[in-house]
Amino acid sequence: MPVAQDPIAAVVLAAGLSSRMGQNKLLLQLGGEALVRRAVRTALAAGLGPVLVVTGHQREQVEEALAGLACKPVFNEHHLRGMNGSLRAGFRAVPDACAGAVVLLGDMPFVEAAQVASLCEAFRAGGAQLVLSTFDGVTAPPILYGAATFAALRALADDAPAKSVIEKYRSGTRAVAQPPAALRDLDVPADVEAARPHFEPAPT
Repeated sequence: MPVAQDPIAAVVLAAGLSSRMGQNKLLLQLGGEALVRRAVRTALAAGLGPVLVVTGHQREQVEEALAGLACKPVFNEHHLRGMNGSLRAGFRAVPDACAGAVVLLGDMPFVEAAQVASLCEAFRAGGAQLVLSTFDGVTAPPILYGAATFAALRALADDAPAKSVIEKYRSGTRAVAQPPAALRDLDVPADVEAARPHFEPAPT
């Protein structure tokens, strides 16, 4: 019988205003489903659990878009202060029994379950507190944070540099190279239109 492994959670960030998009991009449809729903399905397909979705702006609509999926919304009442508050809220909801947690952004539809699973595989091989997705020397989500980093994430100040926790644990990181095209996010309407042909059949 295989030995049970401590679970690895998912923290899906889905609280932002999407000010550059002009509407809540997490609710935009690609391939017949909302972006946030796609992100949660990717986390579930990668075997992560529990899957925690940090909500804020239009929380009711975001939660509605997740109907039927095995995930737990976590409301960040301070979502207007920036992403650090969402990281705090998400990691405070991660059970202490988890070996780690993968942070995914709701606006990165090109990330696939196999890429998330590769982070978990590298982490379970041992020797790292952080496993980073990288391309051409650039670090981007998804990122796996080991349990040793949870306290720092739960206490993260609003004005802390975005990569402060990564820098703190730099000596204990491992990098997993990912295809650059997979780590694209969608910030403006042109990004969505460019992505659409990858998820929707061409008109006949």
